[in-house]
Amino acid sequence: MKYWRETIAVAQRILLELGRRRRSLIFWGIFPITILLLNGVILADRANLSTAEAFTNAAPVTLVGAALFFSCLGGSVATVVAEREQHTLKRLFLSPLSGFSYFLGIFVAHACIGLGQGILVYCVGAFLGVRIEQHLLLGLLVILMSISAYVGLGFILGTQLARRTEDVNALVAAFGVPLLILGGTFLPASLFPESLLKIAAFNPIYHMNEALLGLWAQGEPLSDLQSHLGFLVVFTPLMMVGGWLSYQGMLRRERRL
Repeated sequence: MKYWRETIAVAQRILLELGRRRRSLIFWGIFPITILLLNGVILADRANLSTAEAFTNAAPVTLVGAALFFSCLGGSVATVVAEREQHTLKRLFLSPLSGFSYFLGIFVAHACIGLGQGILVYCVGAFLGVRIEQHLLLGLLVILMSISAYVGLGFILGTQLARRTEDVNALVAAFGVPLLILGGTFLPASLFPESLLKIAAFNPIYHMNEALLGLWAQGEPLSDLQSHLGFLVVFTPLMMVGGWLSYQGMLRRERRL
């Protein structure tokens, strides 16, 4: 019960700070809607799909490939770096708050942001004819695994490679933009040459996009999605464990300073 209260308190603090920065909150909403509209319009024109079909195919990749990437991975990197710069971690050592609750609180906060973006994307998409084909709960599980993987990776990058707030944008751009393109976020993976598909098989964003796209847009049987779902089942806990170990290493370094 203690850990639960502490986790909720940390998550509330992060969400309240975001709420006070209303401009950032508005931008978090504008971004996924803009990507959804662009992807949908391009698919409708170039793939000769109806408006409903185009936006149904655009919604999953917009959510897990773009919105969650920047809010959960980019956001967690920014949070870790800002907390270190503001010496929040120093104050953590003097408080009864456990490191586990702090780590979990950051995850819960970004999970709320990601789920909020998901609701926003599919509410807007519903007006454009977007429909979820099948496996609602399994699709939600893919979204939660994506959020978990992004946050875990954000901790790894934020603790190992980013030292100042100025480093965040360069870090996310250097790692993120190539992965987003190779993951089929802005260009359907069906258009990739065979050589790129072989490389994309090692890209977690590709598996996130293809899994949710197959479940919620294309109605593919689960047997065809086993490789994507299997990749996420292995990759997600690895990133969470890696994020936790990186966070513990950062705490040890901070205590010595």
